[in-house]
This record gives sequence, C-alpha cells and structure tokens, in this order.
Amino acid sequence: MSQPFSAAMSQVGPDSDVVVTSRVRLARNISGFPFISRASNPVRQEIMRVVRRAVDQSCNGTDHDHGMRWIELQSAPSRDRILLSERHLVSRHFANSDGPRALALSSDEHSSIMVNEEDHLRIQFLCAGSRLSDAFKEAFALENALANCTNFSFHPRWGYLTACPTNVGCGIRMSAMLHLPGAQIMKETDRIKRAAKELHLAVRGYYGEGSESIGDFFQFSNQTTLGATEDALLEEFNGIVLPRLIGYEREARTAALARYRSRIEDIVFRSHANLSAARLLTADAATKDLSRMRFGVVMGLLPIELTTIQRLLLQVQPAHLSLIDPRSLESEEADREVRATYVRQELMRSTKDTK
Repeated sequence: MSQPFSAAMSQVGPDSDVVVTSRVRLARNISGFPFISRASNPVRQEIMRVVRRAVDQSCNGTDHDHGMRWIELQSAPSRDRILLSERHLVSRHFANSDGPRALALSSDEHSSIMVNEEDHLRIQFLCAGSRLSDAFKEAFALENALANCTNFSFHPRWGYLTACPTNVGCGIRMSAMLHLPGAQIMKETDRIKRAAKELHLAVRGYYGEGSESIGDFFQFSNQTTLGATEDALLEEFNGIVLPRLIGYEREARTAALARYRSRIEDIVFRSHANLSAARLLTADAATKDLSRMRFGVVMGLLPIELTTIQRLLLQVQPAHLSLIDPRSLESEEADREVRATYVRQELMRSTKDTK
C-alpha cells in the first residue's frame, strides 16, 4: 500500500463538477458453501482459497489481467486496512471486522473483489466522474471471467442468491458519490433525498452505509435488484436518475451564486484562507474546507486544479497523512500539525503552478 492515493479518488472524469466517483458492485456467492454469517473460519479460509484460485486462473495472464494482487486483511497491518477504507475500496466494517477475509485489487485500483464480506464475493469497479456504463462493463467482464472458473449460487426464479434479501436477483449495486454544496446552500438537500426515495435510491454518507455526510458529499445507490434486468437498472440509473440529480445540483448552484454571491465568495475564500494559514487542522475540518474550495474551483472562483482538491481530500485522511509524514502518528497534536503544514505547502505550490 505504498501508493499515496488511489487513481479513482484523485482523478476527474465526466461531470466531475458534481459526480466524484461512480461504482458498480456485484454480490455473488459460491455454490456449496454457506453464507458468510453461518460460515466457520475454516470454511471462510476454503472460500478464500477457491476465490484466489479463480482469480489466478481467470485474471492474471489473460485478457482480464489487471495485475490483481491479493491482500489478506486478517493479517494486514491496521494502517493498510484503514488506507483501503479511506480510498473507498472496502467498507469500514469490512476493514475492521474479524476472521479470514481478503481483497483482490488491480494495480490501478479500479477493479477489486472483496472476499468474505457480507457475501462470498463483492466484485466492483470504481472510477472517477460519471462513468457508470464503463464501470458496468468492466465489473461484468470481471464477473464473467470468474464465472468460468467457479459456480455462483443462482436460482432460475430468484436469480443470484445473496446473504441480504435486498440483493437477491441481479445482485447489483450502482452508486455515485455526489458533491452537493449548491443543494445545501439553497436548502434543497431534503428535496433531493425525497426525490431519491421516490426513485428507490439509498442515500448514504461519505464512507457509505452507516456513515454521515462530510463536506456535502453523499452517496446514491439503487435499492431494487429483484424483478429487473441489469441492463434495465443501468438504463434507469445512468440515463434518468443520475442526470436528474446532476441537474438538481447544477440548478441549485446557479441559483445560489445569483442570490448569494457575496456569501458564497466569503465561504470559499475564507476556507482557502483557513487552510493556507492553519497550524493545527483536524481531518474533518480539512474535509469541510476543501469541500467549500472544491465548490469555488468548479464555479470558477478559485484558480486551482480540481485534481489538486481531489488529491488533498484523500491525503488529509489520517492513514494517508501518515504515509506522507509518519510523525502524524505520534500524538493527536502531531496529527493536526502535520496535516496543517502539508495542506499549507500544497496550496502554496498549487498557487505557484497556476501563475
């Protein structure tokens, strides 16, 4: 885990002014094994062995070779597990749970397979911006390659069998992380959440299920998997739902800037000043100010590259910060001091680069 940040979380893509990342995740279980909640540790070890063999046979050295590396989380250092969580490659629960479990991860960190999470496999593809169609294609290409080497639990009537009934059927979760500062300023967040509920979407915080929104970042994902085809779900989410959410936010930003320009400029430039001068800085405070700066960048108020903001949003997180300067691990005070120093230096460097 020596890379300072993940490609997906630090890059930009289509509609990146609103859409930070897109993800497609497929829940699959292997025939002949109990669900994880009923599996003993020896059974979980056997599941890991079966999946690793399938990954080696179907991915490495084939057309689907993404340089997959195998990480056994039960023996991985705590910082590595936290890094994976901060990069949104595994859930916090999966990173911190007990028992045999693993992650197969491509070298570019777009493709991954969680093994022994809630289901035997969670096959996923994560990319920057609004690229759900690409994520859909890549996730199913990996799933098809694995299916050639193992048998997934499938019922002719119910579809793919999963540990949670809400995943039965296609077993697919499509999600997008959105940045919604305009909706927050215009007090439209509740309207968007109501619209999401009507569209059968789940709305979660910055780190997914069970987390709170930090810095106006929200994750939206489909809830329906039974009784619909994968293509139909993609067409609805990518063709109707996501454009509508993007449209809501862009309309809110335009209205906010027209009505509250001085207030917004004050928020944006005050956040820039805070981060440019701070000597002690928590991760949450840094995330909130970087979120406001991100708003300023995409609205043309700050001459900073969006990729700089994306990178900093990841690098101010505790585990990533410790990669940059291990002194952050010495104490809470050291953590805050190292973060403030690093952000000041990076903002100073980005300002020079734009001149």
